[in-house]
Formats: sequence, structure tokens, C-alpha cells
Amino acid sequence: MSSGQPSDSEEPRADPLREEESDEDRCSNRTSSPRAGRGGAGTQGSWRLEAAADGGTGSGGRGSSACDSLFAWICRRTVRRGPFVDPARDHYRTMTRLYSSMSPATDSVNLSTQTHGAVFNLEYSPDGSVLTVACEQTEVLLFDPVSSRHIKTLVEAHEDCVNNIRFLDNRLFATCSDDTTIALWDLRKLNSKVCSLHGHASWVKNIEYDTHTRLLVTSGFDGNVITWDTNRFTEDGCPHKKFFHTRYLMRMRLTPDCSKMLISTSSGYLLILHDLDLTQSLEVGSYRILRARRAPLSTGSSAGSRSGGSCHTIDSKTHPHREGLSPRNSLEVLTPEIPGERDRGNCITSLQLHPKGWATLLRCSSNMDDQEWTCVYEFQEGAPPRPPVSPRCSLRLTHYIEEANVGRGYIKELCFSPDGRLICSPYGYGVRLLAFDEHCAELSDCMPVRTALLREIRSIYSHSDVVLTSKFSPTHCQFASGCLSGRVALYQPHF
Repeated sequence: MSSGQPSDSEEPRADPLREEESDEDRCSNRTSSPRAGRGGAGTQGSWRLEAAADGGTGSGGRGSSACDSLFAWICRRTVRRGPFVDPARDHYRTMTRLYSSMSPATDSVNLSTQTHGAVFNLEYSPDGSVLTVACEQTEVLLFDPVSSRHIKTLVEAHEDCVNNIRFLDNRLFATCSDDTTIALWDLRKLNSKVCSLHGHASWVKNIEYDTHTRLLVTSGFDGNVITWDTNRFTEDGCPHKKFFHTRYLMRMRLTPDCSKMLISTSSGYLLILHDLDLTQSLEVGSYRILRARRAPLSTGSSAGSRSGGSCHTIDSKTHPHREGLSPRNSLEVLTPEIPGERDRGNCITSLQLHPKGWATLLRCSSNMDDQEWTCVYEFQEGAPPRPPVSPRCSLRLTHYIEEANVGRGYIKELCFSPDGRLICSPYGYGVRLLAFDEHCAELSDCMPVRTALLREIRSIYSHSDVVLTSKFSPTHCQFASGCLSGRVALYQPHF
């Protein structure tokens, strides 16, 4: 095959292992439409990889979108290949080079001189056009992540620390605070809140959103998980009800398809609600199992060790609220296995979900607060069914790594990249980019038989204080981190 463009009647043979074929050649052979079939004519010159080699400067008017073009080209790459090509092997070298070249942008948002305090949370809008910053001193900051331009400061957005931000769509977002309230905001009218929501009795720590039912879901240190019907919100708020209650609640998350709810606790338990139905209520705060001492983990081939810890299930036979109802909201209680903590308790401080729903990501600390780990647990959906008397165990520890024990007492929020190949984890005064293997492969392509260490792709130290939070952009090849002194750093590939 010649190195030039393919003819109308000939489809280029794609060989992912050819070392001599450059990324530029492969990029220039893409057809102009994701749905173009065999024999499609023409190419899309705007996706040429050479444009990214300038590191975002480019020439001929292409500089402003060079990084965006590279990232968009990677996202669209799999749908532009033939049916017999393995897309993972085809572009892992490009992904590895891209991720390992991430460096602090020269125009990072430096807010150290401001009075907003520590950065507790970062959140991008779904279209990646806005970066929001939750601050210790009652403020919410909004930036353009591409230009690092400051858009707006929501002064006194709350009466206490702002803990978490969640976008409902490209214009509506919610914030929660230690003042026990949740606030709804509209990007088109930031001079005032859309409404304030009251219902929690203690600090509100995180927010989720069910896109199917349009229910906002919040959790706080009062142990309550509350649902809010945003279909009927007014200036005075919106209808709400307590969905769930448990002691020691730290974080709550919904899986991407909203079929499960995961709740982490300061006592080391992980609660999973399967077949989630947010219209029903379930309270388990009085159950003895949640107050019981942690069962010792077996090192043999028991069900507990295979699932990454001991587990219990509360089903319709044992739960009074479940009797006579459809099999929804079945509760599973796990004690996830933590490396090095087989004889001691632990606290699950941070909880995230893989963007494809394949796994959960935990940041754990020992009860003595002298060790920290980042752990990945695979969902065991395809496991053989167990006898009715056996507990359901749906998680298995696949990867882990020990973290720097810096900034004791502060929660460090980690995150997945949009494609799920990479983990960004706060590490002392910087961040670490972690992958499942040295090629930044998909989790499904490198699932270990035994628990394996996460691979460090890159460590970046760009802060002068402890990093507390990190977040990947959903659309641009960029991520951000925030630290205790209030600085926000932006990172992008450097060629």
C-alpha cells in the first residue's frame, strides 16, 4: 500500500502494530463522516495530528483549537476504523504519549492572593466551557478553562464552606455547603440564586443527579440522603423527601446509568443499593450490622476474600420496608479489602465511579490516620449466582497504590479521566496520574488475575500547599487541581 491517500475503491489497511506508520499518516486517512462506509472518499484535514505538534500555538489560524482537535480526534478515532481493527491497541501509544506529556499551563488560574480560602471541589460544565470552584470562605468562582479568564465570583454563595458543585445540564448547577443548604444557579443569571433548598440538619457534602427522573440527590453528615424533585422547583424550593439514612455517612455516588447508589462511611463500610428506585424510601440506621465490629478478612479462598472483603445483604426477607414490594433497592454492606489494613479499621474518605460503570474508586485512610491508599474495585456483575443463603458480594479489589500521608484531616478528592483510562490523585503538593498498566489501557483490557499495583504515568508538583481536589475536563484534554492555599492549577499536554 502506498503512503499517500487511499483511492475511492480501496480502503487503507489499518495495522495497529506498525511502528513505521506515524500518527500523522493514520490521522490523515480518516473519512469525513463517522458513519462513512467502505470506499468513502475524502478526508477531514482539520483533524490532522500535525496541528497538535505546536502545543496549542499552531499556524495558519489553527493554534487556538490544536489541543481541542487532538482530543476530539482521539475521541472519534474508534468510530472511524474498520470492523477488524482493535481500537485499543491502535492508539494506546498516542494515549500514553498524550497523558505522560501533561504539564501545568503557563496561564494557570493563580488565586493565592484572594481571600476565598481553600479549594474544596472543582467541577466542569458538561460541555467543558465553564470551570467552577467551590471555596472554603463561602464563595464560588467561575472560569473559562480554555483562556483561564475569570468569569464571575459568587460572593457569599452560602453562609459557610462550599463543599461540592454539580451541573444538572449546561446551564443549571447546584452547590451545597456546611450551612446545611443546597442552592440552584443558572449560568445565564448569576446575580441571584434560582432557589435555596432546606432539609438537611448538618453539613451537606455532595450532590448527585438522576438524569432519568430529574431528581437531585444530596447527602450530608446528618446521615441523610435526600431526593429533590427539580421538575417542580419554584423560588421557594422544591418538594423533597428522605430517601435513606445511615450512620457515619461520608460520600454518596450514583453509577452512570443510575442503577446503583454507593455510600461510603467513616467506619470502613461501603453500602450498595442495587436496582435503584429513588421513588421508594429505605432506612437502615438502626440495623445492628452497621454498628457491628468489622469482621476479620480471610486470606483463603472464601467468598469474602474473593470479593475484596466481608459482605452482608439485606433483602426483602429481612428488611421490613422491602416486604411485599418489587425487588428494588436491595442493600449490600461490604467491608472493602484495604492493603495493609487487615487487622485495623479504615475510613473511606473519597468515592468515585468509573465513567463506564465498570468499577469504583476509593481513597481510604487508616483509623490512626497514618496511611492512605487509592483502591480500584471491579463490579462483579457477571459472577456466577450464589446460593440463596450466601451473601451477595459484588466488588473485587483489582488495583491499589499507597498515597503520601500529607495533609492529615483533609479529604482528597480524586477522579477518573473521561475515558476511564487514567486516575488523577492528589499527592502531597501535587498530583499523580495513575493507570492500570504502562500503556494506559482500558480496565477491561488489562484486568489482573490477582490484585496489582496502579502504574504511575506522571507526577506533577505545581502547588505550594496540600492538594485537596482534582478534576478532568469532559471535553478538552485538560485537568485541574486545587490546594489548601487556594490556588487552582490547569494542566494540558506539552509537546
